[in-house]
Amino acid sequence: MEYSSHEQFWGLPWETVVRRIVLVLAVCFCSLQILAAGKPKDDDLTAYLAGVTERGRDLYAYDQAAWHGTDAFLELKPNTEGLAHYICVKGANGWVITFPKWNATHDKLLIAYEALQSAPGKYQAHAHDQPLEASGALVAMELALELVIADFGTPNRPYNTAILAAPAGNFYVYLYPAQTKDTVWPLGGDVRYAVSSDGKQIIEKRQLHKTILDLEFPPDKHPVAGYHVHVLSNVPEDTDVLNVLNRRPPIPEYIGTQKQKFVVQVDGSIIIGKK
Repeated sequence: MEYSSHEQFWGLPWETVVRRIVLVLAVCFCSLQILAAGKPKDDDLTAYLAGVTERGRDLYAYDQAAWHGTDAFLELKPNTEGLAHYICVKGANGWVITFPKWNATHDKLLIAYEALQSAPGKYQAHAHDQPLEASGALVAMELALELVIADFGTPNRPYNTAILAAPAGNFYVYLYPAQTKDTVWPLGGDVRYAVSSDGKQIIEKRQLHKTILDLEFPPDKHPVAGYHVHVLSNVPEDTDVLNVLNRRPPIPEYIGTQKQKFVVQVDGSIIIGKK
């Protein structure tokens, strides 16, 4: 039997069947769009957290180089008058920490002292009788540090600085409170700047944490984890990874945000918790 377009099919008018098929297809299409939209979102968060881990590990390596390199430098009982900021650069044979200063006309940066990594955690420092002229890259890094420190202002406690490579040849410059007691681990009050490749322009200023928490773990205590809450963002920050990698004893850090919970593990990797 043949049916015209106005006759019945499956016991329903043809127009009704067409409308229902179109509706089903539309629902399926929308569902596929939602699923497609949801997966990249999850993948984006995973990729973002991997970037936080990578930057946090790099920050830890820089922090360690600065610590041991400056210790070796101070053993020389150096003349620190006029010195600019220490700068750590990882080379093919390990870290090199430079201690430069500007010349009298402030148009050349000269390397007065260097500390070279000889083994993990070991550095040998030396003075240059005739200071070496710094490369253009070191000049840009020094300018970036000076620019950021001027913007940040003078803190009421000791601070560390670190400068890492950022996308497009730019720099990430970090300022974070320094540890002044063996059993106290400061977290918070830290900032990450993105600075142009010539060191002359601030591209972005990101406050990582607001309040400084001085977390103390006395030797007779045996904590299994730390915990803090983020109010400025809904993700872990680079210095959260630095804090976990620095802390002794090594314990994970749980982070609560308005949207999600996270765990920074002792190797710096990050687990996404339940919402």
